[in-house]
Amino acid sequence: MNIKKIKLSVMACALFSVTNAQHAPQLGKASIDEVVAAMTPQEKVQLLIGTGMAGFSGETAVVGATAQLVPGAAGTTYAIPRLGIPAVVLADGPAGLRITPIREGDDQTYYATAFPVGTTLAATWNTELVEQVGKAMGNEVLEYGVDVLLAPALNIHRNPLCGRNFEYYSEDPLVSGKMAAAMTNGVQSNGVGVSLKHFAVNNQETNRMGNDSRVTPRALREIYLKGFEIAVKESNPWTIMSSYNKINGTYAPENRELLTTILRDEWGYRGMVMTDWFGGKDAPAMVHAGNDLLMPGTPQQYEAILTAVNEGLLSEADLNRNVKNVLNLILASPRYKGYAFSNRPDLQAHAEVTRQSAAEGMVLLKNNNALPFSQSVKHIAAYGVSSYDFISGGTGSGDVNEAYTVSLVEGLRNAGYLLNGELKAAYEAYIAEENEKNKPDPNNPLAAFMPKVRPGEFVPASAELAQQARESDVALITIGRTSGEFADRTLEGDFHLTKEEKQLIEAISTAFSSQGKKTVVILNIGGVIETASWKNLPDAILIAWQSGQEGGNTVADLLSGKLNPSGKLAMTFPVHYMDAASSANFPWDPAVVKLAGGGFMGKVDDGRDPVANVDYTVYEEDIYVGYRYFDTFQREVSYPFGYGLSYTTFDYVNPLINENAEELIISIDVINSGTIPGKEVVQIYVSAPHNSSLPKPAKELKAFGKTRELKAGEKQTLTMKMAKSDLASYDNERSAWVVDSGRYDIMVAASSRDVKQTLPLTLADPIICKTNKVLQLLAPITVMQP
Repeated sequence: MNIKKIKLSVMACALFSVTNAQHAPQLGKASIDEVVAAMTPQEKVQLLIGTGMAGFSGETAVVGATAQLVPGAAGTTYAIPRLGIPAVVLADGPAGLRITPIREGDDQTYYATAFPVGTTLAATWNTELVEQVGKAMGNEVLEYGVDVLLAPALNIHRNPLCGRNFEYYSEDPLVSGKMAAAMTNGVQSNGVGVSLKHFAVNNQETNRMGNDSRVTPRALREIYLKGFEIAVKESNPWTIMSSYNKINGTYAPENRELLTTILRDEWGYRGMVMTDWFGGKDAPAMVHAGNDLLMPGTPQQYEAILTAVNEGLLSEADLNRNVKNVLNLILASPRYKGYAFSNRPDLQAHAEVTRQSAAEGMVLLKNNNALPFSQSVKHIAAYGVSSYDFISGGTGSGDVNEAYTVSLVEGLRNAGYLLNGELKAAYEAYIAEENEKNKPDPNNPLAAFMPKVRPGEFVPASAELAQQARESDVALITIGRTSGEFADRTLEGDFHLTKEEKQLIEAISTAFSSQGKKTVVILNIGGVIETASWKNLPDAILIAWQSGQEGGNTVADLLSGKLNPSGKLAMTFPVHYMDAASSANFPWDPAVVKLAGGGFMGKVDDGRDPVANVDYTVYEEDIYVGYRYFDTFQREVSYPFGYGLSYTTFDYVNPLINENAEELIISIDVINSGTIPGKEVVQIYVSAPHNSSLPKPAKELKAFGKTRELKAGEKQTLTMKMAKSDLASYDNERSAWVVDSGRYDIMVAASSRDVKQTLPLTLADPIICKTNKVLQLLAPITVMQP
């Protein structure tokens, strides 16, 4: 590489800019074709790569941070002033805008709101609510001078241990796609863009920049691409971010079949595609594939693309197509339009949005007359480190620099409850001491993006517990988990509770039960943990998730009965980790990962033999992900997909199904048969004919809806629609989506294992929709069969 040559070409381009600016066509005044025709080859190439990250390279970091325009944003595009082309700003992330909150020489602060993470929002099953969250989030993007938010993220929860599941929505593609579409519509209603990510099959952090996801075209189409397809067609995202990994042997950013044949030709997408930061290896191949913008941009990429064009290895048509896509994004941006951003979004109003939306996502797993608290509950004993150090969200690009996080004990105090003072003082002193021991390594440039080492739990002495049980009305135990980029979760001390955590739950439950008092466990988590071995001990279990900066207030709202839980699981909680069908093909064993050198970068092309689940991962479970596996193969679960309790009860009556040539319309009357106002989530599953042309899951979610808050005895008719084509499975031999003729069962359910009503449907004729035969496996794999 000749860096001097690159610098000279840029200088020449700058001189050209000065001398020709007054005669050059201007973006927005001239047509895009005229602007492209006026660009030099160097300018075209420069526009297709970002402006870089000072001090970082693809070998050292993959989290963006730039000081240009908006400090702490992930990156910017290249400005060409002579043509009226400004730079636009791109910033993370899925749970809120991530920018630098405190800036040198500036007394103003730039904090953003930490909204609930993806798992929390998915558990609301409320797309209107998620759209409202998106509107609030998008307003902060606009008012802080950012043009594109690098979110939402909607990769499938293939395995419980994926380090970024907290950012993603669900194990089900319909829930994932609908939530992503709602978030996109909300954010983009502000006149700013999103970047739907990570496209596609990015389901593990281990060696994410080198791993090859080997998956059948059927599973790709039905599970891993379907959510993206829904979001693209229902929300028209401004941009899409390609993922790091390979798919059947080809890196996603270099995969023309993925980025052009499927995304643009089949789905009709007209927006822009960008890489994840330092994604892909071959810059000209990425341009040819339809990856318009390479972020954050490197001199090596500039030289490689320009050389390929000059030598005829990359066509000018490919270059111009991508340039036009980037220019269309810039034309839509607030920065191009000259929006005078205020740097003062209404953070107080957005905190209220956070509090309300988190409440609908929290899931009540168990309740033996412990919740809501009775009027007699005044004094509370709060145990667990996370009661005092509540986790608002995950780490990495999904983190947010918020002004505060309300802890559980602060939320309880705000709600008027009295905390055991001695216990509170003991925990605060212990946490401070442990945090002092576990300070991040100042020499690690990624330390700020990694999960911090959290203090372990301790079990108070039996005499202290006995006294606390006598003096308090109820016990709360908060179990916390965090994760993020660069590493997947572990089994011991993460998916499984630690020995001390189990001892804590058992000792407190026993002590308080002996006094005739209740114990409630709060799960401050981002994804699935093991619950089967200990869930019999406490009287109630509430998943608070990572619910944003108002988390403690929201939990107190639910515990007190101010609000009624209405969240339901968007993923299955298995009895054992290895019960999940994907666990046989996931890097859960740290010894194997370490031996292979498979951190988030891995050892790519170092000459060693490829290591399974590090260098490549075979998706042997095929379409049987989550409940599709557990229900089809009749495996016991701890808590099923779609499950969640309420403080009231609901009846499902008068199911009806109507059809026209294109769609099915299902209605059900939902009645609040209890005594407390509440909301209910209704799920529609479909079971295919027994003589289907392809193996099928026992049931698949095809629609869902949520009632408004119903008073005791109140009824609401919910109406849900699905296209008949949504009943299709993908037949790779025919390269077609196929809906078989025959009898289908339409199941109206409260969870995947709680079917309330079943309606028969007979289709007389099959439906076949042809597609392109793409994304084929390089070699056959053996997949699971029911």
